[in-house]
Amino acid sequence: MSILRALRQDIRVTLERDPAARNVIEIILAYPGVHAIWFYRLTHALWQADVPVVPRFISHLARFLTGIEIHPGAKLGPGLFIDHGMGVVIGETAEIGKDVTLYQGVTLGAQTRHTGKRHPTLSDNVVVGAGAKILGPVTIGEDCVIGAGAVVVNDVPAHATVVGVPGHVVAMRDPHTGESARVVQPDPMAEALYALQKRVVDLEARLARFEKDGASAEHEEALERCRDA
Repeated sequence: MSILRALRQDIRVTLERDPAARNVIEIILAYPGVHAIWFYRLTHALWQADVPVVPRFISHLARFLTGIEIHPGAKLGPGLFIDHGMGVVIGETAEIGKDVTLYQGVTLGAQTRHTGKRHPTLSDNVVVGAGAKILGPVTIGEDCVIGAGAVVVNDVPAHATVVGVPGHVVAMRDPHTGESARVVQPDPMAEALYALQKRVVDLEARLARFEKDGASAEHEEALERCRDA
């Protein structure tokens, strides 16, 4: 893809996905997410050409100017849209497919210091909500939605919606109809509370039987005393 065509695609994607975008001039001048991607394209080309130091320096400068940190070694697919973007971090071995959307504060990070693949892979059409953290060499399936603030450390199947800490699947979408079906996850806290409630009910029933038996015994003793008298 030519540089000019890539720039046009970035602008078109922003106009399509951000209702606040008014015109091309506004995007060119005031959209740090777009600027960060443009800086990345330069640094990635230099990185692939094995140019020392310079790609990281330009990347550092881009982070200062945009608030977005993208390692030159990351692989970003076409159609990436970074909305607002402040605090977004994309690690060296991260891979992003086509038409992915990232909101502010998203981290595609690692959980280890080892070399090799240590950052996430996002498939096509993934949406990652504000503040979400995806950590380690996990794979996020296509058309997934990662909820705001989620922390994902395991693979996620395609068409899933993930929320929570740690992240867990709460819904699956049918790719043909677009309809979502909730996924019921075991809730250890709810199960523990249910067991405790059942135990309390059992103890109350036993106590009631003891009290009834005690009252009957007292009644029999009173009758015996009356007979003796």
